Amino acid sequence: MDVDQTGRIADDVLAEVSNAVIADESVLETILAGVLSRGHVLLEDVPGTGKTLTARSFADALDLSFSRIQFTPDLLPADVTGTYVFDEQEGDFEFNEGPIFANVVLADEINRASPKTQAALLEAMEEAQVTVDGDTFQLPDPFVVIATQNPVEQGEGTFPLPEAQQDRFLVKTSLGYPQTEGSVEMLLRRGDRDSQHPSAQRAVGQDGLRKMQAVPERVVVEEDVVRYAVDLVEATREDSRLSVGVSPRGNVRLYEMARSWAVLDGREYVTPGDLKAVAEPVLAHRLVLTPDARVNDVTKRDVVRDVLADVPVPRVNRETARTPTT
Repeated sequence: MDVDQTGRIADDVLAEVSNAVIADESVLETILAGVLSRGHVLLEDVPGTGKTLTARSFADALDLSFSRIQFTPDLLPADVTGTYVFDEQEGDFEFNEGPIFANVVLADEINRASPKTQAALLEAMEEAQVTVDGDTFQLPDPFVVIATQNPVEQGEGTFPLPEAQQDRFLVKTSLGYPQTEGSVEMLLRRGDRDSQHPSAQRAVGQDGLRKMQAVPERVVVEEDVVRYAVDLVEATREDSRLSVGVSPRGNVRLYEMARSWAVLDGREYVTPGDLKAVAEPVLAHRLVLTPDARVNDVTKRDVVRDVLADVPVPRVNRETARTPTT
């Protein structure tokens, strides 16, 4: 599968999801680019903005199995990963898979679960496997966690995700409220169907998705663009408003996400514009503000935008960039 074919299928996927979800196109593109990068997505929004519907619609459009886990304070790690149950007929213990065993796992309101239960996702998100009582079980391929959370400052009884957990998410984004015309369109669509819940149709199968995920690996990134990505990350580590900048993992994920963004744009090479387009959703949630910055109402997004404005942008030789290396 080449870039052009991947781009056409991606357009079909986005069209199907857009038939079910009223959301900004760039947000849906960010989520799809995250899937192509084999990453996980964190959606932060108030209730009722379509987070669950978005996750289910992507699963439907990509022909992936879907599982929803409602995170609550009393949820246990075994409720996520699964547990051994004694089989009386066989006289032995049998492993019962938990809801984590699906292609797309919706971790709904993840910040309402205890840190111990949140940590149960760490191995799954990083290694695509879970370990129960010393035994390791592989998760399905593809495997994507789409986690949702309400803004911490608006929720009672929440447990903010620790930095190590947030770093496992490739991107963090927000659907937000629809614009006026979007709200009108949502109600008009409701009037045209008998069901309360809209749905997306299959646009590509699992084998097709795996082939699509391989395409960004062949996208060319010139050295000047690579250095620009490194400069952006290092600038966060030197910013006095931050106590923790972007990790090396975040640097790699920025690189991978930019390649997927280029594919969605139908290109076989990455430009500085691709890095700028994905920088905020990839980098902002990995930052830790100093107490003084929080007091002064500085946001993580402010820091990323300032870094993008301050770091010099390289010029790309387009002809060289069009020639893939072997």
